[in-house]
Amino acid sequence: MKRKTGFKIVAAVILMSAFSSCKKISQKSQSVVYSDYASFDWFDYRGNDDAYQNLRKSDVDYLNPVLAGFYPDPTICRVEDKFYLVNSSFCYFPGLPIFESTDLVHWKQIGNIIDRPEQADFGNSRLSGGMYAPTIRYNKGTFYVICTNVSGVGNFIVTAKNPAGPWSNPIVLPDVNGIDPDIFFDEDGKVYITHNGPPPNNVSLHDGHRAIYMLEYDLEKQKTTRSPKLVINGGTDMSKKPVWIEGPHVIKKNGFYYLLCAQGGTGFNHSEVIFRSKNIYGPYESYANNPILTQLHLDQNRENLVSTTGHADFVELPNGDWWSVFLGCRPYEGDFYNMGRETFMMPVEWKNDWPEIVGGNEPIPMIHKHPNLPLSKEKIEPLNGNFVSKDDFDSSKLDLKWSFIRTPKEKWYDLINGSLLIKPRPESIHTETNFSFIGRRQQHLKFEASVKFEFNPKDNLQAAGLTAFQNEKHYLLIGKRMNTDHKMEVFVERTADKINNGKSEIIAKKELLDSDKPLFVKIEGNGRWYSFYYKTTEKQDWILLIEDVDGVILSTKEAGGFVGTYLGMYASRKHFD
Repeated sequence: MKRKTGFKIVAAVILMSAFSSCKKISQKSQSVVYSDYASFDWFDYRGNDDAYQNLRKSDVDYLNPVLAGFYPDPTICRVEDKFYLVNSSFCYFPGLPIFESTDLVHWKQIGNIIDRPEQADFGNSRLSGGMYAPTIRYNKGTFYVICTNVSGVGNFIVTAKNPAGPWSNPIVLPDVNGIDPDIFFDEDGKVYITHNGPPPNNVSLHDGHRAIYMLEYDLEKQKTTRSPKLVINGGTDMSKKPVWIEGPHVIKKNGFYYLLCAQGGTGFNHSEVIFRSKNIYGPYESYANNPILTQLHLDQNRENLVSTTGHADFVELPNGDWWSVFLGCRPYEGDFYNMGRETFMMPVEWKNDWPEIVGGNEPIPMIHKHPNLPLSKEKIEPLNGNFVSKDDFDSSKLDLKWSFIRTPKEKWYDLINGSLLIKPRPESIHTETNFSFIGRRQQHLKFEASVKFEFNPKDNLQAAGLTAFQNEKHYLLIGKRMNTDHKMEVFVERTADKINNGKSEIIAKKELLDSDKPLFVKIEGNGRWYSFYYKTTEKQDWILLIEDVDGVILSTKEAGGFVGTYLGMYASRKHFD
């Protein structure tokens, strides 16, 4: 068993930047006092969903979702025999995670496209601001990602020769308004940007009336060359008052330009629709069998419920087969889901020069025959199904699965002697700041997340621990603090807009007799219900602190926004006002 020195040390270290892609800020040794830090020895995550336990998966099957947890708005491209997929990340940092696969089944995160503070400063933006709906494409040796930073420069392009990075600083597109931009490279060398925007002349004919626009882009001059042209007004059928046409992607096949769009909004009414034209600028014809993907009309009480499907992208395999990736949600009841929007995958079938997502209007299966590609034999950490993931913090840098909230402005953590040290700062979890939080996604309906940590608060304002976090006004936290009697205790805190007038409240607590020892805490989730445990020694059985706390406050429907629940390590020296 490895030995760790804990956090009661004074060490001479070379401070590195918070991110692997940043420059070293100093070559001089600096004396850093770690006695005030929260020291996390390990983080253990275990997913155990019933749906996967009851499935019998063979060598020819894959599991849905292919990326479990908060991985929304997937976009995909192929370069020779490799596939690359990118997701929205909003105000989590690093942003726009990028994954690589050779079989469309086993995905490995290879980097983050936005991994330097100069690429995006989210400031004090709301958590569901930031990076919206990217598109990734490849052209003549260069990867392109086009995206919208709604908390900063607006629409932009970044490029890279290596998809793992480094990616360029944003090339701002001042003439591209709206959100959800797509970039399309035509066979004649011309390049087009397509995006969502307001209705023509900003005149809405009904609530949710939006439009799709297109304009040409000059790669060498890095700017648009003509005014936006309206290509879709409102959606598939204006007589039915369609809403929120967005997420456009352009593909070309057999002389037709296809415009793939989301429609209905990203909630329960979400769908995917398709248009086509012989001319890039249209007019575009709506497919008679639209939508090609939706779960809206299905029985909400069906087994292994998947809802809100839409925002799709297509990719062609070397053998000519086509597949789609799209977002969906796994509610535990009704329209309540805590993990946010996840990435699913299904094949595409062409009928009379129209594409349909196979089974797109039927219940999305949790298991399906995999694409006609050789399965990868590379051993990588799974991103779906039931699995165990433990980080002992033995590396010199954080694993790619870890995220911060908003852009860090200073270095407030270190990886030393097999421990993750997090500095408690004045910023707290209640505020829209870059507070001291390092988290990973909740990826299962039924899970356990536990940590071992040491923390010696100096007053009753400080706290550290483990949180199930949806946003600053909707979270659950189990941690350690000093109470007003100067006694150390473990506590559970709940914050939700609709409870206790939105004020944080302690819903369970217990005095710690061995206050100088490490503390083990665990969050156990089971659909809607979250239970909290603690212990003070490795061999001790877990002690229940509070059972079946209603986790509906972590659902998108209750908390609002576009993100999913994170499970994170946290520390603050002004947690309590």
